[in-house]
Amino acid sequence: MTSASESATRAEAGFVLVAVLWTLTALATLASVYSSYTVNTADASRVADDRVQAEASIGAALEMAVFRQFALPEKARLARGGFDLRVGRTGVAVRFRSESARIDLNAAPADLLAGLFVAVGVDSPRAETFAERIVGWRTKAKASADANAAGAGANGVAGGANAASANAGAVGSDADAVAGGANANAASASGNPAGADANLSGAGGTEDKAAKEDKLYSEENMPYPPRHAPFDNALELSLLPGIPLAVVERVLPLVTVFSGRAEVDVSTADPTVLSAFPEMTPQILGAVLNARVNDPGGGSALLALLGPAKSHATADRSKAFRSSIVVEFDNGRRVHAEVVFRLKDQGAKDQDAEPYELLYWRDDFDGPMQSA
Repeated sequence: MTSASESATRAEAGFVLVAVLWTLTALATLASVYSSYTVNTADASRVADDRVQAEASIGAALEMAVFRQFALPEKARLARGGFDLRVGRTGVAVRFRSESARIDLNAAPADLLAGLFVAVGVDSPRAETFAERIVGWRTKAKASADANAAGAGANGVAGGANAASANAGAVGSDADAVAGGANANAASASGNPAGADANLSGAGGTEDKAAKEDKLYSEENMPYPPRHAPFDNALELSLLPGIPLAVVERVLPLVTVFSGRAEVDVSTADPTVLSAFPEMTPQILGAVLNARVNDPGGGSALLALLGPAKSHATADRSKAFRSSIVVEFDNGRRVHAEVVFRLKDQGAKDQDAEPYELLYWRDDFDGPMQSA
């Protein structure tokens, strides 16, 4: 009996030991999970804190860039420059340049666009085709269609031509170019029906171009038609049929949608952009680049050096700037940002408003950096 009792006691003790071990294992697992959760929460909190600090540093850099520009007389403002500053636990490096140093996709003529593609290594026939796609994307189809419809009511008859011109003028609130052409011919239409017909045929030609662009997208089996409106972002180049992504990547640092100018700032433009000018030669390019080193502010002299290639250049100061900002934390982490802003007129009535307009902001927290 004694032996049986001892065996039962040992069995119970062994069962309790197993239960205790399982309990300890469960507690250890729970502690491990909680520890991992705590570490991940701390990391997430630190990332969020870094983002807040980075955005504050970028904002401070932007404000300082604007302040430095307004501290100078308008004619003496820098077209390019840079500075460093300290914000909290970060060091900030700022470099800025006039946005008119880039080619504007919404304003540049086709020959300048084609020259840009040639400058990045595309052969001339394909470069001209790529330029046509850009122009086709931004061409306003609705305005030309309205002008063509107005022309249908004027078949060379004096009274009808006058009515068509009036209708086209009304449409001009949507498209200044159409309005200008229609109003300019309104007075002469009654006395010169043939001239009115010629103008109307020109409007029809614009519509033909828009229709051809639509047809091309259909033939290429594109899932969308051309926008027939200005580019909102330079990345839309990747939506144009036939242009390889590798080519798009090469031209992105050289184009913009924020300049609003058909011309390029000769004093700050990248050499690749300058080489895109029609009638540019290696000799002229070399002379301009050497002159920029010796006298960075000599815009008029640079235009003179361009000679026949100056038709797409300007020395006028732009109010739009692009800043490249690098925020470096004390722990070595870096955040890159690209910001585009436009200075407002100092005589603006609303003195409480910001002295600048923010056009674009992108940083590493938004994903890989790409120019807009």
